[in-house]
Amino acid sequence: MKRCPTCNQTYEDEWLTFCTIDGTPLIDTGSLSQAPTVVVSEPVEARENMGEQPSAAIAPADYQSPPQSIPSTWQSPPPPRMVAGPSQSLAVWSMVLGLVSITLGWCCSFGLITAPVAIVLGIYALSQIKGQPNRYAGKPLAIAGIVSGGLYFVLLAVIVLIYGLGILLSGLNKL
Repeated sequence: MKRCPTCNQTYEDEWLTFCTIDGTPLIDTGSLSQAPTVVVSEPVEARENMGEQPSAAIAPADYQSPPQSIPSTWQSPPPPRMVAGPSQSLAVWSMVLGLVSITLGWCCSFGLITAPVAIVLGIYALSQIKGQPNRYAGKPLAIAGIVSGGLYFVLLAVIVLIYGLGILLSGLNKL
């Protein structure tokens, strides 16, 4: 029999070397100090046949309480970690601003603000993706933002060129 010096818990398993409650090394106390006493009583019918009076309560003389139950130290495991995917926010914003500059940017020259921002965000997102590919993603989105922002400036240059040529040619006709 082994006993924990810290919590005085006794263990009958010989293979245990540490307390299951607090982890303290166990002390060997030898075998059981007393063998448990077993009291067997005769059936009531047999005593009545012999002329004995049945007793009200039969209690063993040397009753030992059962060993203390070991409190459960098991805890449920923590829930699994939620693994977040790589961040795509800058690439998404680059693409959105590039598409806004192509579609809505012609109104009041709003694209002159959104297109450069889309290009800068796209380039910055690509540099982040190249530097830390496990943390950042969205390379196609960043490229779409750069291309659409650049496309706005190309279309703007074509429109300015057409208007410029129109003005220039209309001035030459008046001569």
